[in-house]
Parts: sequence; C-alpha cells; structure tokens
Amino acid sequence: MQLSTEAVLELLQSVAADVITPRFRSLSDSQIDEKLPGDLVTVADREAEELITRALLDAYPDAVVLGEEAYAAQPDLLPRFRAADHAFTVDPVDGTKNFVHGSPDFAVMVAEVLEGETVRGWIWQPEHETAWVAELGGGVRRNGEPVHREPAGERPQGATSIWSRRGRQPDGLPVLNGSWICCGVDYPKLLEGEADYLLYGHTNPWDHLPGTLMVREAGGAAAHRDGTPYTARSTSAGLVVAADEETLKRALTGSADLWPT
Repeated sequence: MQLSTEAVLELLQSVAADVITPRFRSLSDSQIDEKLPGDLVTVADREAEELITRALLDAYPDAVVLGEEAYAAQPDLLPRFRAADHAFTVDPVDGTKNFVHGSPDFAVMVAEVLEGETVRGWIWQPEHETAWVAELGGGVRRNGEPVHREPAGERPQGATSIWSRRGRQPDGLPVLNGSWICCGVDYPKLLEGEADYLLYGHTNPWDHLPGTLMVREAGGAAAHRDGTPYTARSTSAGLVVAADEETLKRALTGSADLWPT
C-alpha cells in the first residue's frame, strides 16, 4: 500500500491531534528529558515518532525510516539512510524547546527520499493549523494553495541558527536576526517573505530535507557553506538557504568568515 501525499499529511495531523496537542502546555517534569544538555525530548516526541514510523513502514516495508529520536538511540541509522534507495525522515516535534516552553512555533515534519533525492516533504504546524506540502517538480503548497517566493532584491533579511560565532555578522549584508528556533517554522517564514536567507551550522536530514525541497520548489536555493548542493546524502557541515540563487551567492560570500575553522 502506497500513501498519497494527502494521506501522509492526514497521518501527521492525526498523530499530532492524538499525542502532541494534548501535551501542549500540559507537560509534567517527568515527561521531559535531555538527550544532551539543553537538547530536550518529551513523551510527545517519542510517541509521535513511533506512530509515524510504524505507519510509514506498514506502507513501505523496504524503506529506511530515519527518525530523530531513533537516531539518538541508533546512530547507525544515518549511514543506512544515506545508502538507501528509498527512505523517509521523521521529525516528530521540531522545535521541542518551543513546545516545552509553551510557544506555538513547533511542527511535525516528514520527507521522502528516492535514490538520494528528496521527492516529497511535509510540514504540519498544529498550533498554527498550517500545512506545507511539496512534491519534486510539483511545487509547494500552503494549506492547498500554491506558493512562489519572489526574489529578495537588494536588501535581503536573514535569520540564523548557526551554532558558532553568534555575535558576528555577515559581510555586506543586513544584520542577522535570530531564527524561530524551529526549522519547521524558519523555512515557512522564508517562503512567506519574513526572511530571505537562513544560516545553519547543523545539517540534520530530518531538520532540513522537507524545507529545502519546499524552498527549491518555490524558486529558492540551498547549499553547503562551500557552495555544493545540499542533498539527502550530504555529509558536509554548514547550510545556507535563500529565496533565490543571487541571494544564495551573496549569503555564501557574506557568511564565509562566520563558520568555525
């Protein structure tokens, strides 16, 4: 049984309604853990990932499913994912820190990968009741409506989640603002025009594959800090995402001194 794009979205919405939304602003201390200092995980993350993973494997038993929480327990999942002909990423609660602290800026995200290329992506923002869906060659839609991102122009506005040299700013570009601490919100904000480029130090597939597909389908671009394309099989560090190719070039040049050496 294969799942249509609409069926996967309905899966994410159903799981969110069942195990994520009921915990929003209702978590007890015993339902929150740390994988690493400051890296939070909740009972909602774990239960949502288990449900989504099970449904995907029921439909695609030969696929590799790379869930954020499964990877924390089984690091060998990442090389298996990169080598797989068919795979999915699952980020059950992207923006867990926001979720824990009562901010509505969190999302459920899934991406589908065939032979190393992201072919479908989903971002469901439960508290904003907003669904972003992209298909390779088919564009990106917000709540069913097609989205196209206009070029940034001469004064692109940036947001950053870069994990090094936070006090420094890119050369020749406007001052960076803080990100929304959630890739499932950052990417839609870029698509909506509230940011024109994004900088990230990490390149976790579950964080970035849905959003980079959406940005590209809307006319934008994404690359590692050395300019090589970001893909599902990437291993390089650093990621720059932009509303258009020209802004990507400017952001790559302007941020060259911001990355760790």
